Amino acid sequence: MSLLEILLIAVGVSADAFAVSLSQGVTMRRFRWRHALLIAGLFGLFQALMPLLGWLLGKGFADAISGVDHWIAFGLLALIGGKMLWEAFQDDEEEDDEPSLDLRGLLILAVATSIDALAVGVSFAVLPVNLPLALTVIGVVTFVISLIGVRLGRSVGSWLGKPAEILGGLILIGIGLRIVLSHTGVI
Repeated sequence: MSLLEILLIAVGVSADAFAVSLSQGVTMRRFRWRHALLIAGLFGLFQALMPLLGWLLGKGFADAISGVDHWIAFGLLALIGGKMLWEAFQDDEEEDDEPSLDLRGLLILAVATSIDALAVGVSFAVLPVNLPLALTVIGVVTFVISLIGVRLGRSVGSWLGKPAEILGGLILIGIGLRIVLSHTGVI
């Protein structure tokens, strides 16, 4: 497998991470590099680890979850998106200067956006691919794309405020719906 093919795969599997990073940036009151780096780092790490897991577990495991992987991703994304919507409609009586990141929520998002990468790892098991190179490229590309997503989301969030936070929640739910609809053959 060529480096160009690996790069294209990396961009493809990082698309959901970009959209989720965008929504995370929308919810920031102020851009903080450490928050953006944490978000991008988690997404990049999980996008690199899931293909490794898929490669290690092989075709049998992918077949076992292929019927429900889209429902798992949808459930996780809908849960987080719904939480974002709920918080957007709550009164902001206790606004902090520096809100804390929900690490558990970020971990759920990192897993949800990387489930498709598991199947990529299974395909790596039957293709001639330099696995360490592929995992590194996928992780780095996802990190960079996610960092850009957080920054862009923050820029939009500063202009739109609460409607942007609502949009971020709807984006997550929409990504989950797209995953389900594409896996069920509707789109």
